[in-house]
Amino acid sequence: MTYFGRVLTAMVTPFSEDGSVDYAVAERLADYLVNNGSDGLVVCGTTGESPTLSWQEEYQLYKTVREAVAGRAKVIAGTGSNSTSEAIEATRHACDLGLDGSLQVVPYYNKPSQQGLYQHFSQIAAAVPDLPIMLYNIPGRTGCALAIETTARLAEISNIVAIKEASGSLDQASQIRYYTPAEFGIYSGDDSLTLPVLSVGGCGVVSVASHLVGPQIQAMVQAYEAGETRLATKIHLQLLPLFKVLFVTTNPVPLKVALAQQGWPVGAVRSPLCMPDDESVGIAIAEVLQQLSDQGILATKA
Repeated sequence: MTYFGRVLTAMVTPFSEDGSVDYAVAERLADYLVNNGSDGLVVCGTTGESPTLSWQEEYQLYKTVREAVAGRAKVIAGTGSNSTSEAIEATRHACDLGLDGSLQVVPYYNKPSQQGLYQHFSQIAAAVPDLPIMLYNIPGRTGCALAIETTARLAEISNIVAIKEASGSLDQASQIRYYTPAEFGIYSGDDSLTLPVLSVGGCGVVSVASHLVGPQIQAMVQAYEAGETRLATKIHLQLLPLFKVLFVTTNPVPLKVALAQQGWPVGAVRSPLCMPDDESVGIAIAEVLQQLSDQGILATKA
């Protein structure tokens, strides 16, 4: 069984004022996350704005984060693409860099059939037989859903070891658990569904909120695993306002606003995303952060 950990942070990509990747801040943030609840880091996923990063920027981020955590946490590279050949090339490069795994998103826009999806993921897996792969189902972003039956077929491939399930359907997560081996990892792709997904056989979360409350999310997962379900529920409900406000507009826009309010110089988002011109977004985020700070929940500012 390949074990990525319980709490994986979908790490933002920091940008400088001129829009270039700020690798120094990325290094500092990676170290901070690992010291504050993260078992692993997903680099250059959707939260990391992978659609607007060049392959060269992504490869440098993989190296930067790998060196920053120095074996203290898993580093999983977001190397998915809607081109199978591109995904294979990028994933081979991640494998050559000695990373711990690859996140493979469902191909976006071109809407392949289920057989096309099976062929896409199985070809990538065959190209890197020693690299563990996590599938990523997020139909709200890709316009194409990975069917339960296709997931079950793919789970039979030895190095396809997990899925980030972000369909928003607890029934889907339940059925994936029913049809896949026990060692196949199911990670919630939504912070607000982490606890429910654990209850139907999930193993953890690929989290956005863990940038801010990583120790608390780790405590929630560990409490559930220890059978302390009331404590887990209490933590879940304490964090629920944050889970919700971080998706008040397109991810990772609210997260970058929140991190800036906490003193992290992560910069803006790249076009075609843009920072909110409605000040009510920043106010809503600040109110939730202040509430968590007053309760002694929020981690210390950077």
